[in-house]
Amino acid sequence: MKEVIKDAKSKNNEIYNMASKVDSLDLQKNIKEIFDSVTKIINTIEKKPEKYKKMGNFFDYYLPVTLNILKRYDEIENQNLASEDGKKFMKQTENMIEKINNAFKNQLSKLYQSDIVDTDAEMKVFESMLRADRV
Repeated sequence: MKEVIKDAKSKNNEIYNMASKVDSLDLQKNIKEIFDSVTKIINTIEKKPEKYKKMGNFFDYYLPVTLNILKRYDEIENQNLASEDGKKFMKQTENMIEKINNAFKNQLSKLYQSDIVDTDAEMKVFESMLRADRV
């Protein structure tokens, strides 16, 4: 798993670096948010390796494909293609990166779902005990 984490950090840094290469401010914002989500996911997995199983294809598929999409976008953007196909590709990619951003935020949320449920249950029990003891 150490190798997976090392590779994920490397890909995440490449994703972050892509933000400075693209012209679109919205795309830059989404890229930086993706970087933040991935950083939090990696940190969580490092602290709680048992959560790794919940990540499914995140490290093996989602992260590398995201980076590849951004690299292709940068490559096409640098060609200054004025064609309809070029413009369409750019817009589709920007929309896809926004979807990826939301998906990665959801992945992060899923990592903590069981912790939220457990803590909520613990607080309800504690509250009941306080009421019973009239503290």
